[in-house]
Amino acid sequence: MSGAGPGEVPERLCRVAVDLLPVVGASVSLHSDGMPVQLGASGPRAAYVTEIQATLGDSPCQWAARSRSPVLAGDLTTGGDAARWPVFAQQATAAGVSAVYSLPLGDAQVCVGTLDLYGDTPGTLTRGELRTARLVAGMMTIALMALPHEEATGEQDEDVWLGGLAADHDPLYQAAGMIMAQLAVGADEALARLRAHAFAQGRTALDVSHDVVAHRLRFDDDE
Repeated sequence: MSGAGPGEVPERLCRVAVDLLPVVGASVSLHSDGMPVQLGASGPRAAYVTEIQATLGDSPCQWAARSRSPVLAGDLTTGGDAARWPVFAQQATAAGVSAVYSLPLGDAQVCVGTLDLYGDTPGTLTRGELRTARLVAGMMTIALMALPHEEATGEQDEDVWLGGLAADHDPLYQAAGMIMAQLAVGADEALARLRAHAFAQGRTALDVSHDVVAHRLRFDDDE
């Protein structure tokens, strides 16, 4: 991590995960109000599949965050994993990802996010590989919390600092607030409407949120 700025650390650690494990991609996300917010990824494919997980709202990373335990989907091409998340499995395999291993960041009481590892062929992690993945997830959590966040934001509040790393996703929450006002619905319903529209258009929720914030799309016009 020598010489890395706060925004570079998640991406660098994702690349370390790819070097240490039999995977082709990795990403790290914070989880807030059921919406994964991507902090970094090892490359474009991992970033894209992470956005698919966020858009669909039902995928391995959400299960890992809720259960606070690893979710190992070793075969998205067929069988139980493909049946458990059929839409995600179809889109992930179309992007060249056949296995996803999601590990929570935090402890048994609190999960602040997930480390998601992506394989291009079906398979399971060995006991040793899972132990390594857990160590990487632990180091990811420690590294994120240990960064000199006051240099990045001028604030001592860790929530403010982490929010700064996820600033690219601010339009997602702005759009959800606008949809809440347009439809007079709660936050969960607004996010569900945003995700559904994105899915129907074959886009990511983050992509659609930019249209909402820029007033190119209103959800009350859809009613």
